[in-house]
Amino acid sequence: MVLDGPGGLISAKQLTTHGDPTTAVIAAASRLLEQSGIEPEAVDCVIHGTTLGANIIIERRGARTALLVTEGHRDALETAYENRFDQYDLAIRKAPALVPRRYRWPVRERMGAKGNILLPLDEASVDRFIDKIKAERIGSVAVGLLHSYANPVHEQRVAEILREALPGLFISLSSEITPQIREYDRLSTAVANAYMQPLVGGSLAALETGLKRRGFGCPLLMVMSSGGLTTVETASRYPVRLVESGPAGGSILAANIARKAHIDKVVSFDMGGTTAKLCLIEKGQPRQSGRLEVDRLYRYIKGSGIPLRIPAIEMVEIGAGGGSIAVIDELRRLRVGPQSAGSEPGPACYARGGDEATVTDADLLLGHISAADFAAGQITL
Repeated sequence: MVLDGPGGLISAKQLTTHGDPTTAVIAAASRLLEQSGIEPEAVDCVIHGTTLGANIIIERRGARTALLVTEGHRDALETAYENRFDQYDLAIRKAPALVPRRYRWPVRERMGAKGNILLPLDEASVDRFIDKIKAERIGSVAVGLLHSYANPVHEQRVAEILREALPGLFISLSSEITPQIREYDRLSTAVANAYMQPLVGGSLAALETGLKRRGFGCPLLMVMSSGGLTTVETASRYPVRLVESGPAGGSILAANIARKAHIDKVVSFDMGGTTAKLCLIEKGQPRQSGRLEVDRLYRYIKGSGIPLRIPAIEMVEIGAGGGSIAVIDELRRLRVGPQSAGSEPGPACYARGGDEATVTDADLLLGHISAADFAAGQITL
């Protein structure tokens, strides 16, 4: 965490608290206030970047989610692009869908590609799933009907029916999340949003409350995958836009430094605990993309993960973060990751119970990092 005050930038590092991520954020904010002598009431704005959304998908710990689709399109998440991302791999595996087939339910309706109604919505086909949502303890529902980007009225009516019967249910409409052509990408993005929404929304609400209790009266803004900022309310409604929130913030910082240094071409490198992100910055601006892919089953192969159609800073990920564990495989080769020691217990040199060799341990022994000055002296290795 960094504070930009009258005396310049002040930074603080706090280890992630997996049980409740807000604990570490508020602890880091408190440390910054102590170091700077600034009162919380004097802070104008808190900007937060997080990897919570991506971790929820990767670790498969999101809400129990259902998906309502146009009748006949129940298996769109599996058929995807109807191709193989590695055509020569006879034992190819795909990332499991966030919504298993038993929670993907068809409703009778049909919208044309130009937004013309070919078959009116059969509301009874929606009503029949209300008791099922209760019985299966579904926490969030994604609605992805055919061609809803051209005309969203059927999706909107489905949401009205569900909200009337189940007021506390989280609902994500594909026509709101990503109103774009291409059925699979739209479904995948809406499902990811629904899957993340209860946990991300709860975490952001807890963070906002915790900051207010600490004395912060200023707005809390979230970094989006595009590098832009949004309110907690919008972020809680569209958490899929935060999937690359943390790394995007790092790219924006690198771009700002590049502009101040008058350097036109820069590669930023942001090393986390499990992975590291690289971004190409030209003329002070990071490259942008209209889509990204998360949770790749084959770490470096495009198409092996879950596609999301959202604005995002274009980054390349490598599977070697500071906590990545080194092992000798069955062929006596050195392999690093994808398993990570994380922050709990962390690398062995953190002395928090970790006993496996990580990239950070190697960096320390090779003299690339200092035991006394790591994280500006806030963590002794």
